[in-house]
Amino acid sequence: MKHFLAIADLSTAEFNQVLSTAKKLKAEWRKRGNKPILKNKTLGMVFQKPSLRTRVSFDMAMLQLGGQALYLSPNEIGLGQRESVGDVARVLSRFVDGIMARVFAHAHVTELAQYSRVPVINGLSDHEHPCQALADVLTIVEWRGKLKGLKVVFLGDGNNVARSLMFACALGGAHFVCASPQGYALDDASVAQARALAKKSGGSVELLVDPKAAARAADVLYADTWTSMGQEAEAAERAKVFPPYQVNAALVALAKPNAIVLHCLPAHRGVEITDEVMDGPQSAIFDQAENRMHAQKAIVAILMGGQARRVKKA
Repeated sequence: MKHFLAIADLSTAEFNQVLSTAKKLKAEWRKRGNKPILKNKTLGMVFQKPSLRTRVSFDMAMLQLGGQALYLSPNEIGLGQRESVGDVARVLSRFVDGIMARVFAHAHVTELAQYSRVPVINGLSDHEHPCQALADVLTIVEWRGKLKGLKVVFLGDGNNVARSLMFACALGGAHFVCASPQGYALDDASVAQARALAKKSGGSVELLVDPKAAARAADVLYADTWTSMGQEAEAAERAKVFPPYQVNAALVALAKPNAIVLHCLPAHRGVEITDEVMDGPQSAIFDQAENRMHAQKAIVAILMGGQARRVKKA
């Protein structure tokens, strides 16, 4: 990998490599702490959107691998406004060893990669949230022992999180189901691309409207906010059509007894997910949040530290 922009860009081998590196680094961290493989390396972090998990998880990932992270706020950069995206990439990549960008338009992160001398990581865009998907899959494997063959159900808006999870499940041989209200489903082009990947891995991709039908016999139930950042004007309309997609005890009861519940956070408790489920025994949500750090350690280790070569030789 030269950059990490979208799950759909990864080969099966690259996808598995990132996951195996994440598991290795997490185990190492728990035993004795990580080796300083990114000593004297700096990750520049460009933010257009506010964040808790993205900022802290990348910051701590770099720190624990011996490097450092430099936070750049929206006011400092003005990506594409105060200065062109290409010029930001040209300048910033002369100062740092890697760039992570959390942006609105996916075109901004791809343009950063086009003009950057150093690896670029998509910390979130309107099209994909690949770092989240890696943390999701890492959590599923930890709780259920595998990804391949599992029924993974996303309930709600066919957004960037759903899209990246769909691609991850397709690469990993899972059976992905997305249940959304009419007009809020994943786009046809992404679904077709994911189905082509799933055909090779033995997985599948299915779109439904009925949340109860989707939840039946599920191994994983995934909730997310009904209104993402930048969609605030649609909040009132969305609030009318999404309540049947709430992940609550009744919906969880339709899944397998050992099903787990995920949410990428921040959660609106009592809206897309209930307290009873979020704080219940089947919730893997806070393990999932922690795994953002471990999954992102793998990304920076591979892109900035040559960790992929070391793992392969081992």
